[in-house]
Amino acid sequence: MDGPLGLAVSADGFGLEGPRGWAFRGVSVDAGPGSLIAVEGPSGSGRTCLLLALTGRMRPTEGLAAVGGLELPRRMAAVRRRSALAHVTGVTELDPAFTVGEHLREQALLRRRFGGPLPRPRLRLRPRGERRLEERLHIDAVLTTAGLDLAALPKGPRTAVRDLERMEALRLSLALALLGRPRLLGVDDTDLKLSPAERDEIWTLLRSLTDTGTTVLAVCSEAPRDAVTVRTGAGRTDEAKEAAADALAETGRS
Repeated sequence: MDGPLGLAVSADGFGLEGPRGWAFRGVSVDAGPGSLIAVEGPSGSGRTCLLLALTGRMRPTEGLAAVGGLELPRRMAAVRRRSALAHVTGVTELDPAFTVGEHLREQALLRRRFGGPLPRPRLRLRPRGERRLEERLHIDAVLTTAGLDLAALPKGPRTAVRDLERMEALRLSLALALLGRPRLLGVDDTDLKLSPAERDEIWTLLRSLTDTGTTVLAVCSEAPRDAVTVRTGAGRTDEAKEAAADALAETGRS
């Protein structure tokens, strides 16, 4: 799968205040296109809010930030169009009753209907059969990139999400995000409940995405040494955790 041109990510004194306090504050980062950026911190430290803010889905309240030269929050919509999210609870959650094939078909349909880059504009003049073939090839390519082998699943593409192992579900979420050919990919809870070997597998996969040009922004509890690391506050109070939860809930309602 040909990789897109990744987006540079920069921030200085970046912060977001929720109804009950700061979800995160004082964040700085400077990462070039195609970087692996790890947002490291304990659960409840505002990691997901920072992920959503840097992908144009949550409005910051202080500081400066730009993604691909697009200033936040003024160009949030443009950043959203160039980015995609995977594995974000309450935002991109997989439906446990859906099969893997149903998730893939639904995402492809949404891309066609609502202006995403699948299929690409030049394909619209082609016969329907050719467009469907191109779409099928693209789906196969992102599955390969995400390391999800449908033939190895218990019931192939008819396997329900509830029957997937945790790594398989994470790979499916990544594949669904990659269908849109994002220039910035945000992944939440990258290493949650994974064994050391599984964590190594996922970081290897994310590095392979950056090798194709995509910028990857990944939330984790422990960042790999080769990543551009952004740390959110350790030892935050319960009030700060609630502020992050409030801000995330507000985004879900918007």
